[in-house]
Amino acid sequence: MITPYGNGIDACWENIFAGRTAISKLNRFDTSAFQSEYAATIEGLEYHRKDSLVVQMLIALFGKSKGSIPADAKLIVATTKGEIDLMEKKILTGQNDISENYHAVFLKKVSSIAGTKDKGTIISAACSSAAAAIARAAAMIKCGKTECALVIACDSVSEFVYSGFSSLMALDKFTAMPFDKNRSGLSLGEAAAFVLLMSESRASKENREIIGEVLGWGLSDDASHMTGPSRSSEGLILALRNALSSACAVEEDIGFISAHGTGTVYNDAMEMRAFNSVFKDRKPAYSIKGGIGHTMGAAGLVEMIIAMRALREGKIPPTVNLKEADTDAEGWISTRERSIPKNKIALVTNAGFGGINAAVVLG
Repeated sequence: MITPYGNGIDACWENIFAGRTAISKLNRFDTSAFQSEYAATIEGLEYHRKDSLVVQMLIALFGKSKGSIPADAKLIVATTKGEIDLMEKKILTGQNDISENYHAVFLKKVSSIAGTKDKGTIISAACSSAAAAIARAAAMIKCGKTECALVIACDSVSEFVYSGFSSLMALDKFTAMPFDKNRSGLSLGEAAAFVLLMSESRASKENREIIGEVLGWGLSDDASHMTGPSRSSEGLILALRNALSSACAVEEDIGFISAHGTGTVYNDAMEMRAFNSVFKDRKPAYSIKGGIGHTMGAAGLVEMIIAMRALREGKIPPTVNLKEADTDAEGWISTRERSIPKNKIALVTNAGFGGINAAVVLG
């Protein structure tokens, strides 16, 4: 992964446990007309240049990994807006060929960067895109359609995206505070990440190091509102129950929850209602969005990689920027790191515009 903390998993992991946020004043474009002037961006990216922001991220991301990706891997790309900054450049300066924004062109670029032969598929399921992509890849492997899939997730902070969230009054004026009683909105972030999924037999045959397993997944859409989450949480509740059923898991198996935790009043409340409905006892839960912001289509994949690391390390990250947990989050969310009992599994949740909900169970 590459995140506002820097390149690699270690940078993200270490900064989260140090309680540091990468959210700061944004200087990529003029924010004077918007609700906030803060976001979490990746250092060194060049705005409105030849390559889009996400392509610049992917080039940096695959620099040392390209040769390790099997050429026959099925390619699935999760994103909400892809190369939207190229569209911006065309509208604002007239310098771009608008055809460069076509999905097929973007997929061709990604395939070339990653080194796959497959022409690829884009999954754009709002901020549940990465979780939906992982579910799709795992399902393809499980039913024998492929032995190997490369899932890439990426999104960037552009003026178009920033203005959209600002118009919805969804941005925190400074930095997001997930599950805090004084939270007031999200902070945007950007990231790119990839995981290589294989059948167990293929991974063993190629002598691959197995860092974890996708045990189950659940997807739903409550269709409650174009942008707002359901006030009754029925969609996420369904996704959670389907994920546990798919993984043949019960409540006692879950060691922790990596929550979507955007920091908006309604999203965090919706998640806590769902957790309290599905689980009799409170589980350790956290959000990393107070650290790297809401990375949209990339969020779920970054969060899954961190959850896999948590399972391996046996410790649960704190929630960055949390000061005082809201009443409904007490006993779930903490500013401290916590330990994971042995033989437990992880649950990762995501939610997005249009009422899309996703849950993935990892071992």
